[in-house]
Amino acid sequence: MTLHSAPFASLDVFTLYAILRLRSDVFVVEQACPYPELDGRDTEPTTVHLWLTDPSGAVTAYLRLLTDPSGIARIGRVVTAATHRGQGLAARLLAEAVALIGPRPAVLDAQTTAVRVYERFGFVASGAPYLEGGIEHITMRRS
Repeated sequence: MTLHSAPFASLDVFTLYAILRLRSDVFVVEQACPYPELDGRDTEPTTVHLWLTDPSGAVTAYLRLLTDPSGIARIGRVVTAATHRGQGLAARLLAEAVALIGPRPAVLDAQTTAVRVYERFGFVASGAPYLEGGIEHITMRRS
């Protein structure tokens, strides 16, 4: 798997299409959660897109790294293609994101089934679980 990182303006249309398709296939179709997946944050100048491709060039996993208005880093849209789950791809992307964040505080909204993955990178549950699109989530923070 090859790791890639780029701001929105540097994404070619084919890569952008593959990333958006993966996100839509998993979050909207597979998880049956219709929501505005394109929220405007992808294009922010400080957003960093991280993704992995297999030897054929197919996007297999993705996450985006945002900067909230307060300056806190926010990890979001962590997704792995169904065909590539269980291979540690999300963990590889998270390790890169945490390295890019450095000592800054960070936050993410995790599906509660994935809490252990984020705990491995120093994230701690903060607050009570809540439903988003019918899926239980919890906010997690890293100081």
